Amino acid sequence: MGQASDAADAAPDDGAGARPGPAATSGRRPPVLLATLVVTGIVAFSAVFVIAVTRLSARTQLPPRPTGIPANISTRLADTMQLSPVPDRVAPGFTLTDQAGRRISLASLRGRTVVLTFMDSHCTDVCPIVSREFIDARNDLGPAASRVVFLAVNVNPYHLQVSDVAAFSREQRLDSISSWHFLTGQLSSLHAVWRDYQVAVLARGRNADVIHTSLVYFIDPRGHERFVAVPMDDHTRKGVAYLPPGQLSAWARGIALIARDVTTGAGG
Repeated sequence: MGQASDAADAAPDDGAGARPGPAATSGRRPPVLLATLVVTGIVAFSAVFVIAVTRLSARTQLPPRPTGIPANISTRLADTMQLSPVPDRVAPGFTLTDQAGRRISLASLRGRTVVLTFMDSHCTDVCPIVSREFIDARNDLGPAASRVVFLAVNVNPYHLQVSDVAAFSREQRLDSISSWHFLTGQLSSLHAVWRDYQVAVLARGRNADVIHTSLVYFIDPRGHERFVAVPMDDHTRKGVAYLPPGQLSAWARGIALIARDVTTGAGG
């Protein structure tokens, strides 16, 4: 307490209400000291002003709009989804088995837009979030939903059975999408699809979530790749994956808007 009191007594008089001390009894500061304080104050004010202007500019300046993004997708939504156009080429083909045991080929879906992703059939992380987004996107599509197919390819080498993808589809209510197909098959066939769609897979054990590249491809009715998006999630302190409701709805709306655009603009 004594040291703090001595320090306060030694402080110069900086204005009305300041406690007077021995250094303030002269009534004037030396000219050199006064000039130094004035310059220091100007520099400090300038720095604060520059920072304030920079922050204001950052808040008001719109980010550059990604090229090739559909006009009905806002720049903010495109940034949130990390949406990018891809070279207009035929999507790599494959034939796999869905959750009902049906053989599904990508070529057999020509004439409809395909929203394609990759899911772990034993996932407790981002895959359930994407599942919710797909369900909400299907509802957002309205009548256009009949022209859109939702696909996922299994990335879990420990859970390859039809019963595995069927159980996940039921648990996540993906069966509520009439055009939903969760595809699986022999590991060699899945490896080929992962490679063709640039999906890296790291399986750490039978009961662990698979670490994998999370992507959503939009394939037009001609069978051409058009766009790719990167799903996102966050985690609680206990490690539980989640996404705030606003972001969930934004993602679902974005998926629906892009699918609708790809469907109606496929011939362009």
